Amino acid sequence: MPKSKRAKVVHLTKTQKKGKELTIRLFSNIQQCIPQYPYIYVFGVDNMRNTYLKDIRSEMSDGRLFFGKTKVMSRALSSTAADTPPSTSHLSPHLSGACGLLFSPRPPAEILEYFSTFTPLDFARAGTTASRPFSLPAGTVYSRGGEVPPEDDVPVQQSLEPSLRNLGLSTRMEKGKVVLDETFEVCKEGEVLGSRQTSLLKAFGVAMVEFRVMVRAYWTKESGEVTVVEKAKEEGMDVDVDEGFDGIEDD
Repeated sequence: MPKSKRAKVVHLTKTQKKGKELTIRLFSNIQQCIPQYPYIYVFGVDNMRNTYLKDIRSEMSDGRLFFGKTKVMSRALSSTAADTPPSTSHLSPHLSGACGLLFSPRPPAEILEYFSTFTPLDFARAGTTASRPFSLPAGTVYSRGGEVPPEDDVPVQQSLEPSLRNLGLSTRMEKGKVVLDETFEVCKEGEVLGSRQTSLLKAFGVAMVEFRVMVRAYWTKESGEVTVVEKAKEEGMDVDVDEGFDGIEDD
């Protein structure tokens, strides 16, 4: 009688971990890129969003972009391999917090200009500091929460009323429209936002954070020198990124 395949025991000790494989691949890819490109840029990221990082990767398709573990990137730049110039190790002190490496044939002036103009707005997440105050006016609740004139806006859908009440608003239905009994202050400028506040801001289309990439330093192959552009901020932890962004690109 053939052995049943339904009840199959898989021992966890036999499963392969992807973490080590990704680390080795990141290290190897960085080392391979060092002799191939005339410039290496260390960049930091404010308000990290994978969507915008993908846009940058698409725009910089003539180079290679890595966003992974800082210790691994630092070791790859400081390697004693024969094809690794010792001067690339001077980039390591700038690798901290939310940062990455860009290998590019483009000169610094072009890279700095691109990043200075690429600053898309996005919705804030819990723990972010509010960049400005926002309040919902009393009366009929509109989709943009008073950010635009009523004649240029539309009332929120009736189905949203229970959700708005759950977020702390004193709303009710009146003649088929969602009505707010009194002005509701969502946040003050400089206030650290909580999850309810960020949910309300997103519900009314209020974007408060700016995705920014700052070049901290760059290495020039011709001179072997590292030029400091902006000092890294003191950050206590790395930012979370998707597994596909751990230094691994689609070749």
